[in-house]
Amino acid sequence: MRFDEANAYLLGLGHETLAIKLGLRNIKLLLDALGNPHYAYPSVQIAGTNGKGSTAVMLESICRAAGLRTGLYTSPHLVSIVERLRSSGEQISQSQFAACASEVREAAEGLLHRGHIAALPTFFEQLTAIALLFFNKAGVELSVLETGLGGRLDATTAAGSVVVGLTPIAFDHEDYLGHSIESIAAEKAGIIRPDVSVVVGPQLPKAQRVIEQRCAECGIQPHLNEGTAITEGAASDGRFRVSFETTQDRYENVLLGLRGRHQIANASLAIQLAESLRDIGFSIDASAMVTGIENVNHPGRLEFWPGSPGFLFDGAHNPAGAMALREYLNEFVKPPLTLVFGAMRDKNIAAIAQILFPAADRVVLTRPANPRAASGEEILNSSVSLRCAAEKIILAATVPEAIQIAPEITPVNGLVCVCGSLYLIGEIQAIIDHHSVSCSAGLHAK
Repeated sequence: MRFDEANAYLLGLGHETLAIKLGLRNIKLLLDALGNPHYAYPSVQIAGTNGKGSTAVMLESICRAAGLRTGLYTSPHLVSIVERLRSSGEQISQSQFAACASEVREAAEGLLHRGHIAALPTFFEQLTAIALLFFNKAGVELSVLETGLGGRLDATTAAGSVVVGLTPIAFDHEDYLGHSIESIAAEKAGIIRPDVSVVVGPQLPKAQRVIEQRCAECGIQPHLNEGTAITEGAASDGRFRVSFETTQDRYENVLLGLRGRHQIANASLAIQLAESLRDIGFSIDASAMVTGIENVNHPGRLEFWPGSPGFLFDGAHNPAGAMALREYLNEFVKPPLTLVFGAMRDKNIAAIAQILFPAADRVVLTRPANPRAASGEEILNSSVSLRCAAEKIILAATVPEAIQIAPEITPVNGLVCVCGSLYLIGEIQAIIDHHSVSCSAGLHAK
């Protein structure tokens, strides 16, 4: 297959969330048919509600700074599917992706033809297999895997990671994971198995009890939020300078590469995960820890594009993520502020909106080109309080319309914040890049 054919094939399997089928049988059979490529290298798996992607990219950056050939698998992508797979800091090429996808497709269709499976593996299962196969071909020494959804039955769990990390757990994907913190935590803590090293970030008490119980069942003593972090100051753009102290070392005056106070906890977790890797034989010194944390990049997460007005992109796709964004806006952003907001229908839109909308002078509601997306009208009608603030809300039927309106209604010294969904961010960034909306918006090059 060519890249465009491989991309079309994967998309033809159904939307990765709407067509999701949680379970490990199919992915294990698929990996076995591929010769179990993931056996060639150890993996770190990171699960949680918010921060797992940021923690993953920080850990990968640390490992690369230490000279390790490291693979990184994250989701979702913003513009192109190849963003999800990196080896030694470089995205998989389109030709490499097509070659790996062809092998995975052949293996999947063979399993189906022989009656070993009842249906083709899902989009996410096959993409995970592509990632693990690519890492083998690239000769990585270690892979860092961001869990897709949940943990216990997520395809990334089939990799059998030797180190696992848990970022803070909150409400999200309740239709799949349950409607209580305990049930959600149980699914995410399902990545914990006997004989793995477990590092746990700050948790709500109910979630921590579930994690501790899972660790006890597996005979494991976890590292439970053992590090301390002392904030030394902050840059004007919201990057914090922090000194971290763990049971092993102290890392002084580290300027975080990612913006936002919430990244302090993610950085602390990434450092402790790297120390766990050091404990099992990987050479990662203190300078690599600092360099990795300071030089990390994670598009779509408090990502700033300067201009007149400037643009800020952040997912903020659940209440906890929205609160992290709101705290950043309160601390580092001066009005005037325009929000461009779009969200998936299965999210707690009313709670997210009630956190974010009061921070803005104007709000442009739009609908990303995604079958799960809510319309602007649905967002507006999600709560009485939003309807009462309708005078500052503008409805844009499409994302291109929204991205034309927002710079026009925002003063040149203001900021346009795009939030509510990474799918929305990807769609807008593709428009700005590919159709020169940046010229009318006064944006500089990325």
